[in-house]
Amino acid sequence: MQDARSKMQEKRNRKNLASCRLPLVSCNERLDFFEQDALQKGFRCIAGVDEAGRGPLAGPVVAAAVIFQSPPLHLGIRDSKTLSPIQRSAILLDIYREAAAVGIGIIWMEEIETTNIHMASLKAMADAVKKLNPIPEFILIDGNFPIDTSIPQLPIIKGDSLSVSIAAASIVAKTMRDSIMDAYHNIFPCYNFTKNKGYGTAEHLEAIKHFGPSPIHRRGFKGVKECIK
Repeated sequence: MQDARSKMQEKRNRKNLASCRLPLVSCNERLDFFEQDALQKGFRCIAGVDEAGRGPLAGPVVAAAVIFQSPPLHLGIRDSKTLSPIQRSAILLDIYREAAAVGIGIIWMEEIETTNIHMASLKAMADAVKKLNPIPEFILIDGNFPIDTSIPQLPIIKGDSLSVSIAAASIVAKTMRDSIMDAYHNIFPCYNFTKNKGYGTAEHLEAIKHFGPSPIHRRGFKGVKECIK
Protein backbone atom coordinates (compact mmCIF):
# COMPACT_ATOMS: atom_id res chain seq x y z
CA MET A 1 0.00 0.00 0.00
CA GLN A 2 2.82 2.36 0.94
CA ASP A 3 4.67 1.54 -2.30
CA ALA A 4 1.55 2.27 -4.33
CA ARG A 5 1.10 5.66 -2.64
CA SER A 6 4.79 6.46 -3.18
CA LYS A 7 4.52 5.63 -6.88
CA MET A 8 1.41 7.79 -7.22
CA GLN A 9 3.15 10.70 -5.46
CA GLU A 10 6.23 10.29 -7.68
CA LYS A 11 3.99 10.37 -10.75
CA ARG A 12 2.32 13.57 -9.52
CA ASN A 13 5.72 15.14 -8.85
CA ARG A 14 6.91 14.34 -12.38
CA LYS A 15 3.71 15.86 -13.78
CA ASN A 16 4.15 19.02 -11.69
CA LEU A 17 7.75 19.39 -12.80
CA ALA A 18 6.78 18.98 -16.43
CA SER A 19 4.24 21.77 -16.12
CA CYS A 20 6.65 24.24 -14.51
CA ARG A 21 7.05 27.54 -16.34
CA LEU A 22 10.84 27.40 -16.07
CA PRO A 23 13.05 24.64 -17.46
CA LEU A 24 14.89 22.40 -15.02
CA VAL A 25 18.12 24.34 -14.63
CA SER A 26 20.44 25.21 -11.79
CA CYS A 27 19.68 28.13 -9.46
CA ASN A 28 22.29 30.37 -11.07
CA GLU A 29 20.99 29.63 -14.56
CA ARG A 30 17.45 30.20 -13.40
CA LEU A 31 18.34 33.61 -11.97
CA ASP A 32 19.14 34.91 -15.45
CA PHE A 33 16.52 32.90 -17.35
CA PHE A 34 14.30 35.93 -17.98
CA GLU A 35 17.24 38.17 -18.85
CA GLN A 36 18.52 35.64 -21.38
CA ASP A 37 15.04 35.20 -22.81
CA ALA A 38 14.74 38.97 -23.33
CA LEU A 39 18.20 39.08 -24.92
CA GLN A 40 17.22 36.34 -27.35
CA LYS A 41 14.18 38.42 -28.34
CA GLY A 42 16.46 41.31 -29.29
CA PHE A 43 16.35 43.49 -26.18
CA ARG A 44 19.79 44.72 -25.12
CA CYS A 45 19.10 47.05 -22.20
CA ILE A 46 17.09 45.19 -19.55
CA ALA A 47 16.06 46.54 -16.15
CA GLY A 48 14.89 44.69 -13.06
CA VAL A 49 12.44 46.55 -10.80
CA ASP A 50 11.26 45.89 -7.25
CA GLU A 51 9.91 47.76 -4.24
CA ALA A 52 10.22 47.64 -0.46
CA GLY A 53 7.76 48.87 2.11
CA ARG A 54 4.27 47.75 1.12
CA GLY A 55 3.52 46.17 4.50
CA PRO A 56 4.90 48.54 7.17
CA LEU A 57 2.72 50.80 9.27
CA ALA A 58 5.12 53.72 8.92
CA GLY A 59 7.52 55.27 6.43
CA PRO A 60 7.64 55.49 2.66
CA VAL A 61 7.53 52.84 -0.03
CA VAL A 62 10.82 52.70 -1.92
CA ALA A 63 11.45 51.15 -5.34
CA ALA A 64 14.62 50.55 -7.31
CA ALA A 65 15.42 49.74 -10.92
CA VAL A 66 18.75 48.20 -11.95
CA ILE A 67 20.33 47.63 -15.35
CA PHE A 68 23.30 45.29 -15.84
CA GLN A 69 25.24 44.99 -19.08
CA SER A 70 25.26 41.25 -18.42
CA PRO A 71 23.71 39.32 -15.50
CA PRO A 72 26.35 39.19 -12.70
CA LEU A 73 25.61 35.73 -11.35
CA HIS A 74 29.03 35.59 -9.67
CA LEU A 75 28.06 38.22 -7.07
CA GLY A 76 25.67 35.99 -5.14
CA ILE A 77 22.76 38.38 -5.67
CA ARG A 78 19.43 36.98 -4.50
CA ASP A 79 16.15 38.10 -2.96
CA SER A 80 16.92 40.71 -0.31
CA LYS A 81 14.62 38.97 2.19
CA THR A 82 17.00 36.00 2.28
CA LEU A 83 20.04 38.16 3.15
CA SER A 84 21.19 39.63 6.45
CA PRO A 85 21.73 43.41 6.71
CA ILE A 86 25.51 42.87 6.56
CA GLN A 87 25.18 40.69 3.45
CA ARG A 88 22.89 43.23 1.78
CA SER A 89 25.32 46.07 2.49
CA ALA A 90 28.24 44.13 1.03
CA ILE A 91 26.36 43.07 -2.10
CA LEU A 92 24.96 46.60 -2.51
CA LEU A 93 28.46 47.91 -3.22
CA ASP A 94 28.97 45.19 -5.82
CA ILE A 95 25.65 46.05 -7.46
CA TYR A 96 26.65 49.70 -7.86
CA ARG A 97 30.05 48.66 -9.24
CA GLU A 98 28.53 46.31 -11.80
CA ALA A 99 25.35 48.18 -12.73
CA ALA A 100 25.09 50.25 -15.89
CA ALA A 101 22.37 52.29 -14.16
CA VAL A 102 20.42 52.41 -10.90
CA GLY A 103 17.21 54.38 -10.36
CA ILE A 104 15.28 54.94 -7.13
CA GLY A 105 11.67 56.02 -6.63
CA ILE A 106 10.19 57.02 -3.27
CA ILE A 107 6.55 57.63 -2.43
CA TRP A 108 6.14 59.34 0.92
CA MET A 109 3.45 58.86 3.51
CA GLU A 110 1.24 61.76 2.40
CA GLU A 111 0.83 60.33 -1.10
CA ILE A 112 0.24 56.82 0.25
CA GLU A 113 -2.62 58.28 2.30
CA THR A 114 -4.20 60.06 -0.68
CA THR A 115 -4.08 56.97 -2.95
CA ASN A 116 -3.42 53.51 -1.52
CA ILE A 117 -0.35 51.37 -0.93
CA HIS A 118 -0.89 49.32 -4.08
CA MET A 119 -0.96 52.36 -6.37
CA ALA A 120 1.87 53.97 -4.42
CA SER A 121 4.05 50.88 -4.93
CA LEU A 122 3.41 50.84 -8.68
CA LYS A 123 4.14 54.57 -8.92
CA ALA A 124 7.38 54.18 -6.96
CA MET A 125 8.51 51.50 -9.43
CA ALA A 126 7.55 53.66 -12.42
CA ASP A 127 9.45 56.59 -10.89
CA ALA A 128 12.52 54.40 -10.39
CA VAL A 129 12.47 53.43 -14.07
CA LYS A 130 12.23 57.10 -15.09
CA LYS A 131 15.48 57.76 -13.20
CA LEU A 132 17.45 55.28 -15.32
CA ASN A 133 20.00 56.45 -17.85
CA PRO A 134 20.17 54.77 -20.31
CA ILE A 135 16.47 54.16 -20.78
CA PRO A 136 15.78 50.41 -20.68
CA GLU A 137 14.39 48.58 -23.70
CA PHE A 138 12.66 45.95 -21.54
CA ILE A 139 11.61 45.76 -17.88
CA LEU A 140 11.31 42.78 -15.54
CA ILE A 141 8.99 43.63 -12.63
CA ASP A 142 8.48 41.82 -9.35
CA GLY A 143 4.81 40.93 -8.85
CA ASN A 144 1.85 40.41 -11.13
CA PHE A 145 0.94 44.01 -11.97
CA PRO A 146 2.41 46.16 -14.76
CA ILE A 147 3.59 49.71 -14.14
CA ASP A 148 2.67 52.88 -16.01
CA THR A 149 5.22 53.03 -18.82
CA SER A 150 5.36 52.61 -22.58
CA ILE A 151 8.45 50.40 -22.25
CA PRO A 152 7.78 46.69 -22.87
CA GLN A 153 7.58 44.88 -19.54
CA LEU A 154 7.04 41.52 -17.92
CA PRO A 155 5.61 41.21 -14.39
CA ILE A 156 6.96 38.06 -12.68
CA ILE A 157 5.40 36.62 -9.54
CA LYS A 158 8.19 36.10 -6.99
CA GLY A 159 10.51 37.71 -9.51
CA ASP A 160 12.99 38.65 -6.80
CA SER A 161 13.83 34.97 -6.44
CA LEU A 162 13.82 34.23 -10.19
CA SER A 163 15.67 37.18 -11.77
CA VAL A 164 19.09 38.50 -10.79
CA SER A 165 18.12 41.99 -12.02
CA ILE A 166 14.96 42.07 -9.90
CA ALA A 167 16.87 40.62 -6.93
CA ALA A 168 19.44 43.41 -7.27
CA ALA A 169 16.64 45.97 -7.32
CA SER A 170 15.15 44.40 -4.20
CA ILE A 171 18.47 44.80 -2.38
CA VAL A 172 18.84 48.45 -3.43
CA ALA A 173 15.25 49.27 -2.44
CA LYS A 174 15.46 47.44 0.88
CA THR A 175 18.76 49.02 1.96
CA MET A 176 17.59 52.49 0.93
CA ARG A 177 14.33 52.15 2.85
CA ASP A 178 16.08 50.73 5.92
CA SER A 179 18.43 53.71 5.99
CA ILE A 180 15.43 56.07 5.85
CA MET A 181 13.80 54.28 8.78
CA ASP A 182 17.07 54.39 10.73
CA ALA A 183 17.10 58.17 10.25
CA TYR A 184 13.49 58.41 11.42
CA HIS A 185 14.47 56.46 14.53
CA ASN A 186 16.65 59.40 15.55
CA ILE A 187 13.59 61.67 15.38
CA PHE A 188 11.05 59.25 16.88
CA PRO A 189 13.09 56.83 19.06
CA CYS A 190 10.10 55.60 21.07
CA TYR A 191 8.91 53.44 18.15
CA ASN A 192 12.26 51.66 17.68
CA PHE A 193 12.23 52.04 13.89
CA THR A 194 15.85 50.86 13.76
CA LYS A 195 14.64 47.42 14.81
CA ASN A 196 11.20 47.09 13.22
CA LYS A 197 11.64 49.35 10.12
CA GLY A 198 8.02 50.37 10.54
CA TYR A 199 6.56 46.85 10.42
CA GLY A 200 3.78 45.91 12.83
CA THR A 201 5.71 44.00 15.46
CA ALA A 202 4.15 43.53 18.89
CA GLU A 203 6.56 46.10 20.34
CA HIS A 204 5.73 48.61 17.61
CA LEU A 205 1.98 48.16 17.98
CA GLU A 206 2.27 48.66 21.72
CA ALA A 207 4.29 51.84 21.19
CA ILE A 208 1.61 53.21 18.85
CA LYS A 209 -1.04 52.50 21.49
CA HIS A 210 1.02 54.18 24.20
CA PHE A 211 2.41 57.21 22.34
CA GLY A 212 -0.09 57.52 19.52
CA PRO A 213 0.87 57.63 15.81
CA SER A 214 3.84 59.72 14.70
CA PRO A 215 3.74 62.01 11.63
CA ILE A 216 5.27 59.22 9.52
CA HIS A 217 2.70 56.56 10.42
CA ARG A 218 0.23 55.50 7.74
CA ARG A 219 -3.00 56.61 9.33
CA GLY A 220 -5.25 54.47 7.17
CA PHE A 221 -3.53 51.22 8.15
CA LYS A 222 -4.92 48.77 10.67
CA GLY A 223 -2.95 49.05 13.88
CA VAL A 224 -2.59 52.80 13.40
CA LYS A 225 -6.05 54.16 12.60
CA GLU A 226 -7.48 52.67 15.78
CA CYS A 227 -5.08 54.81 17.83
CA ILE A 228 -5.87 58.16 16.22
CA LYS A 229 -7.55 60.48 18.67
